[in-house]
Amino acid sequence: MLDTAARAWQNDAMKTDCVLALDAGTTSLKAVLFDAAGRSVAASAVEYALERPAPDVVELDAEAYWRAARQAIRSVLAAPAASGARPAGVGVTSQGETLIVTDRAGVPLRPAIVWMDNRSVEEAALIEREFGLDAVHRVTGQPEITPTWTATRALWLRRHTPEVFRRAARFLLVEDFLILRLTGRAATDRGMCPSTLYYDLARGDWWPEMLRFVGLSAGQLPELKRSGERAGGITREAAAETGLPSGLPVTTAPIDQISGAVGAGNLAPGMVTETTGAALALCATTDRIILDPQRRAGAYAHALPGRFALLPWTPTAGMLLHWFRDEFGGGRSYEELLREAEGIVPGAEGLTLLPHFCGAGSPQVNPRARGVLDGLTLRHGRAHVVRALVESVAFMLRENLEMLSELGAPTGEMRCLGGAARSATWTQIKADVCRRELRVPECEEAAALGAAMIAFVGAGICADLKEASERMVRLRRRVHPEAARADAYEAAYRRYRDLYERTRGFF
Repeated sequence: MLDTAARAWQNDAMKTDCVLALDAGTTSLKAVLFDAAGRSVAASAVEYALERPAPDVVELDAEAYWRAARQAIRSVLAAPAASGARPAGVGVTSQGETLIVTDRAGVPLRPAIVWMDNRSVEEAALIEREFGLDAVHRVTGQPEITPTWTATRALWLRRHTPEVFRRAARFLLVEDFLILRLTGRAATDRGMCPSTLYYDLARGDWWPEMLRFVGLSAGQLPELKRSGERAGGITREAAAETGLPSGLPVTTAPIDQISGAVGAGNLAPGMVTETTGAALALCATTDRIILDPQRRAGAYAHALPGRFALLPWTPTAGMLLHWFRDEFGGGRSYEELLREAEGIVPGAEGLTLLPHFCGAGSPQVNPRARGVLDGLTLRHGRAHVVRALVESVAFMLRENLEMLSELGAPTGEMRCLGGAARSATWTQIKADVCRRELRVPECEEAAALGAAMIAFVGAGICADLKEASERMVRLRRRVHPEAARADAYEAAYRRYRDLYERTRGFF
């Protein structure tokens, strides 16, 4: 039942013109107020510093997420551009896998175990021994069993901190924790859960056998919601802390990669988004669950009912340029380095780079792989290396597009997100290497926009995500492949593929 305040906000929804989106990432939380045309009215980002108290351990005081949310929300609401705004709701998305355990009052019992944490290697092995890779892949859509997945962390807590495990009333992800603090209710989006490893993707429900093995009950997990479904209303306590109106509806959204795809307009099979940030991640929308028999890409739930997504990714992409700038850039900015590389011919005059500085992700999936720079001569300089580095990310992108096609996931229109999408040089190289037109959306905060679009639908302001996309997603530019350069890249791409085959035995 809706309380009086919530009912009032629901009745006034058509009179409002904006929603607030929260996007909790690995190192910062963003709050963005979007109007019904998808324009950012006001935005704020608050950073938090991860803690690394021991090797393979990455933690964060769980309250830091809520402190960042409060600060970011208040900053947005205080912005002059937001004066008089009456949000119709709040949409929440976040990173996945990070585990927060709380008592019955919602108070964290220990620091959050961040998704990058690798302490639960033994527990991952125990789960693999009990269930096997094939069964886990078939049920959850996840192609491997690693310490990244939430179930391994829960099992680690049970084995190593039994007192905390015994007292834990709730096992939450970051989105779930923020929703709990905002509404007093534990709720999550089905699109957040596949990589917990205790969610059955086909059934859309928790996986009882995995829960029993880990030692959890469904009652300790948040209530499962459809994307855009109301999780609850802002409590009086949260209203006092954030400045949001009491009763304002809060809606769930999928994991940030899927929310980003929504924010880029990736709603139909055949659409692909690629995000080149520190890592490279793709999201291909499908109308069915596609499981890769070679286990190179994970399957996830989409924001749309009956839709799913394949999410291949590689651990190093944009961070390569960051590394090169800091170590060898001579004080030059990203833009200056890319301008220098622009003057080098396609293929970097025979210089080829393997970008696997942190192991190879999809489609090779080889954690032992390492970076290789092949073909160096005395004529090569800094600009050649930058060109080879940027081209290597484009080659990885093409490999993954080819893999998706092999799996039966159509890869027609592609949209580019992430920091690299700002670079005309980088996007042109991608278009030429992949031999396809690329489209760059106007909004750079795609995950937040996706959560906002979902919240607009939840508030009844948009009939569905198709209408929300038509209203809110705009393209900044289109990048067309140039035939001469595309032809020149064929030899360079074959050289890149051959280099991996020639060197894989050394790793």
